[in-house]
Amino acid sequence: MDTFDLLATIIKVVIVFVTILVTIIILGLAERRVSGFMQYRLGPNRVGPWGLLQTVADGIKFLFKEDIIPDNVNRPIYLLAPVITMIPAFMTFAVIPFGVPLEIAGHTVKLQVADINIGLLYILALTSVGVYGLVLAGWSAGSKYPLLGGLRSSAQLISYELAMGLAIVGVIMVSGGLTFNEIITHQQATSWNFWKQPLAALVFLVAMFAETNRLPFDLTEAEQELVGGYHTEYSSFKFLMFYMSEYANVITASGFMVCLFFGGWDMPFIDEKALGHWGVVLSVLAFVSKVGFFLFLYIWVRWTFPRFRYDQLMRLGWKVLLPLGLVNIFAVGLWMALRA
Repeated sequence: MDTFDLLATIIKVVIVFVTILVTIIILGLAERRVSGFMQYRLGPNRVGPWGLLQTVADGIKFLFKEDIIPDNVNRPIYLLAPVITMIPAFMTFAVIPFGVPLEIAGHTVKLQVADINIGLLYILALTSVGVYGLVLAGWSAGSKYPLLGGLRSSAQLISYELAMGLAIVGVIMVSGGLTFNEIITHQQATSWNFWKQPLAALVFLVAMFAETNRLPFDLTEAEQELVGGYHTEYSSFKFLMFYMSEYANVITASGFMVCLFFGGWDMPFIDEKALGHWGVVLSVLAFVSKVGFFLFLYIWVRWTFPRFRYDQLMRLGWKVLLPLGLVNIFAVGLWMALRA
């Protein structure tokens, strides 16, 4: 790697990291604004003009709150669990392309932190690692309710990762590659995978709600049953790390969904690469718009549907989504065989 590539990579890492942090702040405010609108109330309107600084005030409050650590916790694991949860949440976005390659001084700069040939497997691996932080947080707290939340999170993520993986298999079969650039290029040449595999898109979307612990699948927290779940005994900055991890996972899940089924940065009937720098701007705006839609969808669903019971959660994952994923793979394989 020459000096230019190294500098470009560092800049991309900083841009992606800062963008995710800023988006988390905006999401915190949007969550309250949208919920207030849906419930016919004002929402935040005191801190800053029109309440725009409410999330900043919350962040400052988290940083300066008293850091309480219960006596009966397993201290090393208790302190390590939020870190284990947050690091994979921020690392997963590294392989997601957010625009067409940019030409600078004879160099081609991919708008993607790392273009590795197993990008899909990289994301699946990191999302699997993130659950260890939740389980360890619940186990190390020395309390029964966090322990139940941690056990629920492990069972939930294992169940829905299977359905999510089966939904992705159909996309891999059609695209013929494990990198996001190959998947997006194939959709640009033909049509979005959503139109070709709507069943897989539906299965994947439901599985992503469960993977990110969002309503109606937030059984790991379930305030009415578990007080707060795996993070009941956490406060101050450590709780903020769990909070940020959840929103970072939501952002990555939205980008994941866009790249797999909605063409990534591609706009229909437009060749972005032929438009030069304007094509780069257009592709980035297209990607941001699509991700923004799914971020809104996450908030919308949270304030629309009630929480599932735990038995309903498991039944949906094992008896509905898993068979539908297998049906989709069979249908895609049959379609490819008939075409051949």
